[in-house]
Amino acid sequence: MTVEPLGPGSLHWETAGEYRNLLVGGSALVLQTMHPAVGAAVARHSAFRDDPWGRLVRTLASAQTWVYGGEAGPAEGARLRELHRRFAGVDERGRPYHALSGEAWAWVHLSLFERYVTLNRLFGVPYGPDGERRLYAESRRIGGILRVPEREMPADVEAFWRYFDGMVTGRLEAHPTAFEVLALLRSTPPPPGLPAPLRHLWAPVGVGWGEFAWFVTVGTLPPAVRERLGLRWSARDERRLRHLGRAVAAITPRLPERLRYMPRACRARRAARQP
Repeated sequence: MTVEPLGPGSLHWETAGEYRNLLVGGSALVLQTMHPAVGAAVARHSAFRDDPWGRLVRTLASAQTWVYGGEAGPAEGARLRELHRRFAGVDERGRPYHALSGEAWAWVHLSLFERYVTLNRLFGVPYGPDGERRLYAESRRIGGILRVPEREMPADVEAFWRYFDGMVTGRLEAHPTAFEVLALLRSTPPPPGLPAPLRHLWAPVGVGWGEFAWFVTVGTLPPAVRERLGLRWSARDERRLRHLGRAVAAITPRLPERLRYMPRACRARRAARQP
């Protein structure tokens, strides 16, 4: 199947490479690992415990290739499929799993659409109905790049929200891997390559960053997911998140491109403007 890459003018082109996506990165991984097959595959085959920073860098590089890589996007999708082909086994409850099972592979991708909607609702300008339809149509194109089975992708955005609600209430679970992700966010190790003198200073910085990452991750999860995981969230927490969201929404459009977008996205956007 030939998939036309996304490019300038698409909603993903404007959003996918922004640094503010990091605000929903943790909650995306929590949502994904609440699917039993995904949670088992990540627990057994991912480097998220031993190399969280490396995993983050690789994930961001891959995701930006889908949007900003042009013809390299489908090749990256094929590489990911091949990489995950061997991620199979039996989980702690005796259930067989495979990372490339249609439902699991689709959930990893489709949950990102919901995260983009949440990102712009909390930290930007919310999409209206037409914007959501357009963004979802683009998400289906990215699903083609990742070779998500057509049968697993709801046909339109209205069907997506029914699908998402059904997954939250009937398929996701309080998986141990999701709790591991939350714990890791709260105790983030120092970035690799940090100079030795600065590594001694990471402890207080890491505590502050970890508490912020945990707060934003829990706060951006759907309320039904927080309830499923038994995570406490108060009215005061919600007010703090809303204040943060308004600040991010006000500052982001005023940032120069090199501070607003990650390097891959910044280079692609500049190249697209060249005559």
